[in-house]
Amino acid sequence: MHCRPHVVAPIVHPPKCCVQHHLHATIVPHIHPSHTTHVNHHLYQHQHYFPHTESVVNEVANQQLFCGGPAPMPWGY
Repeated sequence: MHCRPHVVAPIVHPPKCCVQHHLHATIVPHIHPSHTTHVNHHLYQHQHYFPHTESVVNEVANQQLFCGGPAPMPWGY
């Protein structure tokens, strides 16, 4: 026995819209003139000298601290 398929109403989706752009180029010339001026500069450098000397002194200090405990032995024992 053969059954006919059940057919439902079609689903219609919204149309896909495509846009085509067409370019027509028009050339508009623009002229930008330029001019160069050469300027010569003269510089006088006045050099001043201030000689100065420096020296360094190193100082050294020494401390020996005995903090508690028996009295220290005299040096050399």
